[in-house]
Amino acid sequence: MTFVRTRLALDRMVPGQVLKVVLKGAEPRANVPKTAVEQGHAVLACQDLADGSTVVLIRKG
Repeated sequence: MTFVRTRLALDRMVPGQVLKVVLKGAEPRANVPKTAVEQGHAVLACQDLADGSTVVLIRKG
């Protein structure tokens, strides 16, 4: 479900725009960046935060 929300946000963007996604849990942390790349987007950064969440920056392809 997390990537569905990410994909909806990416669909509203123009190519080249950057989306910041905050993820919680190991499964979204593994799956969202991988699926974004598979769909032609670029993962610019993944940063783990002290509270256990992860910030991912995705550039729309």
